[in-house]
Amino acid sequence: MELAPGKKIYFLSDFHLGAPNELESRKREDKLVHFFNECKKDAAAFFIVGDIFDFWFEYKTVVPKGFVRILGCLAQISDAGIPIHIFTGNHDLWMQDYLSKELNAKVYFEPQPFQLGSKQFYIGHGDGIGPGDYGYKRLKKIFTNPLCKWLFRWLHPDAGIKLANYFSAKSRAKTGTADEVFLGEDKEWLIVYTKEQAKKMNVDYFIFGHRHLALEYPISERSLYINLGDWIRFDSYAVFDGTSTRLQYYKKHD
Repeated sequence: MELAPGKKIYFLSDFHLGAPNELESRKREDKLVHFFNECKKDAAAFFIVGDIFDFWFEYKTVVPKGFVRILGCLAQISDAGIPIHIFTGNHDLWMQDYLSKELNAKVYFEPQPFQLGSKQFYIGHGDGIGPGDYGYKRLKKIFTNPLCKWLFRWLHPDAGIKLANYFSAKSRAKTGTADEVFLGEDKEWLIVYTKEQAKKMNVDYFIFGHRHLALEYPISERSLYINLGDWIRFDSYAVFDGTSTRLQYYKKHD
């Protein structure tokens, strides 16, 4: 993807819309709409790197209610010809083709390489990769199993979505604020993973979410690992201007 002069590519993740309650989610959604409306003026593309929603499931004729502001905003951006790339996360891994059809977005289920301008990127949500986290890896295999999805689809949406929201809240409660703490190079499994990948491929920027810790970390002389943080505590995102990619923090302009 070529980048025209003055244009930028934006990366952000982990909105978790729907959590922890409707009021807080609406505030976060309004903030995100302001962000997208401000940034679309010079945007060449947006990469949304997982966990837009705290829970998402697409029945054949039903999707979870709400989120009309952010979806309407993204639809306007897409209609203006600005590409939107969406990665599934661990909270919205049951995404299928709704957003690709309604927003004309490209939806990815695994990390992907991209050439943006003259730089090489490797982008993904970051869940279930690298060493450790074996419990989640087993759960992911179950949740992405076609039989599991088929069985869940037969639950009435009122029951299915309520059940899923309950387990999603338990997952957040278990993590708490631990995600905010840098564990050290050898214990940060995404750093371990990116170091291994950097030996196999030439990458300038590894872009991940999931960790809920806004972070820039050099992997080698060439490669930089960026974790996008989240929009719960940090309001953080990354910007590629054609030369470099750096983390930034959003301040809403009224």
